[in-house]
Amino acid sequence: MDILVAVFWTAVGVVGLTYVVMPALVLGRGLVVHREVSAGARQPTVSVIVAAYNEVGVIASKIRNLLALDYPVERRELIVVSDGSVDGTEHAVAAFADAGVRAIALPRVGKAMALNTGVAASTGDVLVFTDANSMLVPNALRALMAPLADPRVGAVAGDQRYGDTAGAAGITESERRYWNLDRALKRAESRAGSAVSATGALYAIRRELFEIIPDGVTDDFFSSTAAICAGRRLVFAEDAAAYEPVAVSGGREFGRKVRIMTRGLRAVHLRRELLNPRRHGFYAVQLLWHKVLRRLVALPLLVVAVVAPLLWSQGKLYQLATVAQGAFYALAVLGLRSPGARGKISALLHLPTYFCLVNLAALLAAWNVVRGRRIDRWETSGSQPAAEPPLPP
Repeated sequence: MDILVAVFWTAVGVVGLTYVVMPALVLGRGLVVHREVSAGARQPTVSVIVAAYNEVGVIASKIRNLLALDYPVERRELIVVSDGSVDGTEHAVAAFADAGVRAIALPRVGKAMALNTGVAASTGDVLVFTDANSMLVPNALRALMAPLADPRVGAVAGDQRYGDTAGAAGITESERRYWNLDRALKRAESRAGSAVSATGALYAIRRELFEIIPDGVTDDFFSSTAAICAGRRLVFAEDAAAYEPVAVSGGREFGRKVRIMTRGLRAVHLRRELLNPRRHGFYAVQLLWHKVLRRLVALPLLVVAVVAPLLWSQGKLYQLATVAQGAFYALAVLGLRSPGARGKISALLHLPTYFCLVNLAALLAAWNVVRGRRIDRWETSGSQPAAEPPLPP
């Protein structure tokens, strides 16, 4: 029984470290440590690269959004790489040739190769990557370039946001709350040093720091962390906002998370040099927590769920832990069966549902990595473009 008690409290400690101690440490450090960024009104030549696979429903809106950005036309180029699209995406892109949009058509090679091809064809001093279904605010490019006036900054992460969630899947509001927390963490990380990584919605990196993206990894993590590997900073530009569409279904979003986490864990393995605190300091701790512990916390959660009932006779604390977990997971099941719930009931049901789905996706992703399953190709999720982003205040 003593062994079970030790196992229980070790698992609880890991869960507490992951969900309480580390977020508090990162947020607190951001309040105490402040590394200035010498931002300026810099306007380098910029190559905006979009990889698209069967995105005919969104690509025209995306290109119009990019063409309307407040950035000198002569200082930017737009490149759209079709990764073997068969739905008319390439014809939709070709319609913008007179506006200076460069179209590259490839056979189905995967997103990594599509982005590498776009970079090889580009000429800008700064490379900007953005997803086909992300809509940028008008000043996004200017906001993204401003921190690059500081030579210590090698890459800049934009701010991924969600549009109106009305009528979307029930767990979408939970996803939005997650990104609100993630935004606060990125803000704190960037203020004190470097954000862990960028998201594919929008980010920029100096051309000389870009590394060829291998298959089977999350391209945004691998590319943006090249700046950290080179000894530069990766900072967060909150004004460089990119609006993503909401999830159309929980099941489809779950599959997407499994793919992203599988590729993300493999990317961390390839970038394992960044886990060395002797070289990268607190960034290595942030990376270990953000991309490894948070992905594997489902394991100690499972241990707590299994061991707590076995310790029922040991006292009220273990009984409470058993009952609380049972209630929490019951709410998660109810949330899964009630996708249309709204208001306070939605939060009560869908936060547990979202929590469980994310951790289940992480478990499946970890299993994919253990058994050597790579995901080199990705499928579109039937997304629609996000609503036109609001003008900045």
